[in-house]
Amino acid sequence: MASVLDRIVAAHRATAAADERSLDDLLTQARAVPRPRPFRSALIAADGGISVIAEVKRRSPSKGALAPDLDAARLARSYEGAGASALSVLTDAEFFGGSPDDLADARAACALPVLRKDFTVSEADVCDARIMGADAVLLIVAALTDDELGRFRRLACDLAMAALIEVHTADELDRALAAGADLIGVNRRDLRTFEVDLSLADRLARRMPEGVVTVAESGVGNPADVTGLAASGYHAVLVGETLVTAPDPAAALRALRGR
Repeated sequence: MASVLDRIVAAHRATAAADERSLDDLLTQARAVPRPRPFRSALIAADGGISVIAEVKRRSPSKGALAPDLDAARLARSYEGAGASALSVLTDAEFFGGSPDDLADARAACALPVLRKDFTVSEADVCDARIMGADAVLLIVAALTDDELGRFRRLACDLAMAALIEVHTADELDRALAAGADLIGVNRRDLRTFEVDLSLADRLARRMPEGVVTVAESGVGNPADVTGLAASGYHAVLVGETLVTAPDPAAALRALRGR
């Protein structure tokens, strides 16, 4: 039986296969957009602490509706005021209820760099991320071949975007590093089963080479989680559900940061 990840990726690959737009035209459009904000460097805290990537997320396949009526611009401003270092915005409509408009609205409302959180399966997806204003693109190792990982990462670099390469296993980490990753997200939620392994981040942290900026994803619910991930050496945490379901997302973010 196909997993949720398999179904999502299959849907995105079907859309990509039906896309008849010219890649040359998309590249021209992507290169005409104003230069991205620095994403990777924004995650390296000046005080040596841990940064937070705060997420704009309406729903998830595992939990259903989280914050379907959120105002992306208002949420982005509140995250910035509460000390977020960057934003992550879901743009997948079918499975997560997001849209490119959410990304554009959030980015226009603040000065933070923004990650397009979506399932990148083609060069056109990378170009679309830049055209809609993203400063970074997500590449999920479990969804891509080694050739695709390398090509999409190089294209993102060519368009001056960061590429957050997401892994869930030691083998996937090896593949990410072989593709040249210098920004790696460790997702503690298995996208095939949606189970969270809280020990995964610590295990993979020990395998990270010097110079790689690291992000821990999923299962971050309280300040102790953040403190523990900082102790493991992570530069940043990506937090979505904990924030968007809180009565006051900004207060929840300040609490995670120990403020």
